[in-house]
Amino acid sequence: MSLFKAASTVSLLTLVSRVTGLVRDLLMASAFGVSGLTDAFNVAFRIPNLLRRLFAEGAFSQAFVPVLAASKARDGEAATRVLIDDVATVLTWVLLATCVVGVVAAPLLVLMLASGLDRSSFEAGVLMTRWMFPYIACMSLVALSAGILNTWKHFAVPAATPVLLNLAMIAAAWWGAPWFGRLGIEPIYAMAVGVMLGGVLQLGVQVPALKRRGLLPRIGLRPARLRSAWRDAGVRQVLRLMLPALLGVGVAQLSLLINTQIASYLAAGSVTWVWYADRLMEFPTALLGVALGVVLTPQLAAAHASGDAARYSQLLDWGLRLVLLLALPCAAALLVFGTPLIATLFHHGRFAGDDVQRVALALAGYGVGLLGLVAVKVLAPGYYASLDIRTPVKIAVMVLVLTQILNAIFVPLLQHAALTLSIGLGALVNAGWLLTGLVRRGSFRPARGWGVFVAQVLGATLLMSAFLLWGARRFDWLATPALPRVGLLAAWIAGAALIYFGALAVSGVRLRQLLRR
Repeated sequence: MSLFKAASTVSLLTLVSRVTGLVRDLLMASAFGVSGLTDAFNVAFRIPNLLRRLFAEGAFSQAFVPVLAASKARDGEAATRVLIDDVATVLTWVLLATCVVGVVAAPLLVLMLASGLDRSSFEAGVLMTRWMFPYIACMSLVALSAGILNTWKHFAVPAATPVLLNLAMIAAAWWGAPWFGRLGIEPIYAMAVGVMLGGVLQLGVQVPALKRRGLLPRIGLRPARLRSAWRDAGVRQVLRLMLPALLGVGVAQLSLLINTQIASYLAAGSVTWVWYADRLMEFPTALLGVALGVVLTPQLAAAHASGDAARYSQLLDWGLRLVLLLALPCAAALLVFGTPLIATLFHHGRFAGDDVQRVALALAGYGVGLLGLVAVKVLAPGYYASLDIRTPVKIAVMVLVLTQILNAIFVPLLQHAALTLSIGLGALVNAGWLLTGLVRRGSFRPARGWGVFVAQVLGATLLMSAFLLWGARRFDWLATPALPRVGLLAAWIAGAALIYFGALAVSGVRLRQLLRR
C-alpha cells in the first residue's frame, strides 16, 4: 500500500473527526459560554482524556503495536492471534479495577488537577468525573482494536471512530442540555452523558470490523485464564515496554496537569481559553502528526524486525519531509491569523470578543512550537519501533523541567498564554533532541536535498504569512457579521493555500516525490 495513500486516508478521516469536533465546540461555546461550570466540565473531561493518552493511546499503544507487528512478521498470524487474546484478557482485568478506583477517588483526582476551582465548580467537576470515568475503559479497548487493525493495514475504522464521540456530544449539547434544563438539572451535565455514550459507540463499531477479519479477541474473564495470559512471553514484553513508556507519556500528561492546575488559579475562564486553543491546535497535530505516526509505527517496526536499516531511514525521511511541508505553514497561520479564525468559529452567543482575543493569545503560543509538536509524532516512533522507549522518556523528563521553568518565567507576564507558549517551546527542544539522537545512532540518515527543500518551504511560508497578516489587519473580524466572516475566512484560506503551493511549484518542489510506496 502507498504510505501516502494510507496516511491520507487516516488524515482525511481525522479531518472529519476534527470538523465534527469543531461543530461540537461551537455548540458548547454558544450554549455555555465561559464560566466556572465550563471549567468544571473541561477539568472532568480532561481526567479520562489524560488517562486515555497515558494508558490507551500512550504507553499501551507504544508498547503493544511494535510487539504485535514484530510478532506478525516473525512468528506468523496464528501465534500473533494468541498474543492478541492474552493481551486483551490482561487489559480487561486491569481496566475493571481502574474504573472502580477512579470513580471512588474522583474528588482527589479533581483536586490534583484543579484545586483552584470554587466550591460549586469543584463539586460539579467531581460529579461529572464519576459519570465520565468509565470512558477510559472504552477507549483503552478501542486502542487495542486500533492497534490490531492498523497492524493488518486496515486504517479506516480506527481513524473514523472518534467521529462518534463528537456526534454523541453534539446531540448532548443540542438536545440533551435543554432537556436537562427543563428537568431542573444543570444543563452542562448532559455533556458528561454524551461523553460516555460516545465511548460506548466507539467501542461498538470496532467489534464487527475485527470480527470480519477474524481478529476479534477472545477475552477470558476467569481468574485461571488471567493467570495463563499473564505468563505469555509477549504480554510480559508489552508490560516491560509499558513501564518506561508510562513514565514518558506520564511526563507529558503531568505537564498538562500542572498547566491546568496553574490555569485554575488565574482569571476565571483561563482553563476554558486554553482548552479551546488546545482544540484548534489538535487540527494540525492530528491531521499531520497522528496520521503519520499511525502509519509509520507498524512499518518501522516491521523494517526493524527484518533488519532493513535503509528502509527504516527512508521512512523517517519521508515522514519528516511531510512534517516540514505541511506543519510550517500551519504554524505561521496560527501565529498571524489566529484572531480571524477564532472570531469566525466561536464569536457567537455567549462567547464574547474578549474571549476571542484570549484564545488567540493561547493559540499563538502553540503556533510557536507546532512544528515540534508534529515532528515528535514522527520522531518518537523511530525509537519505539526499535523497542527503545527509555531514550524518549529521558528526553521527556528534561523537557518537562524546562517547560515548568519557562512557566515560572512567563506566567507572571503572559498569564494563561504562557502555558501554551511553554509547551510549544518545550516541543521544539524535544523534537530537536530526538532528531539528533536518531542521526547519531545511524537510524536516520537524511537523504540528499534537505537544504534546498527547507529553503523552498520557508520561502513559500513567508509569502503566505504576508498575505494572511494583511487579511488579519485589513478587516475588523470581531465587528463583521457572522455570515460575511465565514466568506472572508474561506476566501483568505483559499488564497493562502494557492500562494503557498504555487510558490512551492515555482521554486521546483515536486509533490509527487512524496508519493512513495
